[in-house]
Amino acid sequence: MAESMNHHSELVDRGEFLNGMGSYGHLMVGDKAFEFYDEKVSKNYIQIPWDEVDFLSAEVIFNRWIPRFAFHTKHNGVFRFAARHPFKVLRAVRNHVDPDRMLRSLSVWDVIKRNVKQAFNRGRNK
Repeated sequence: MAESMNHHSELVDRGEFLNGMGSYGHLMVGDKAFEFYDEKVSKNYIQIPWDEVDFLSAEVIFNRWIPRFAFHTKHNGVFRFAARHPFKVLRAVRNHVDPDRMLRSLSVWDVIKRNVKQAFNRGRNK
C-alpha cells in the first residue's frame, strides 16, 4: 500500500481512473496532492502533486453535466478521471489550482465544426 503524500485530506470520493480499461477506486483531494487509489489492487495508485499540475480540463455536456476531467501535468502527461460527485471534486481542486488554469474542453460539436472548417480551408489553399 502506498503512503499518502497528503497530511490532511479535504475530500474523498469514489471515482474511476480512465486509462483504457478503467480502474475503480477512491479520489482524494488533499493539501499536498491529488491522489487516486485502486480499490482492488493496492499497488495501483496515482499521486499528482499540486506543483506538477499544469492545467485541468473538464468535459461539460449540456452546460450541466461533467462526465470526466483531466489533469495535464508538466512532465508526465495527461491523467483522466471520472468522479461520482465531480462538482465537489472540482470545487476542492479549485483551492489548489488557479481557477484560470481550469479549462472547459471542446464539446463534440466544437470538434466537428473545427474539423469541417479545416477541411474547407485545405481545399481553398490548394
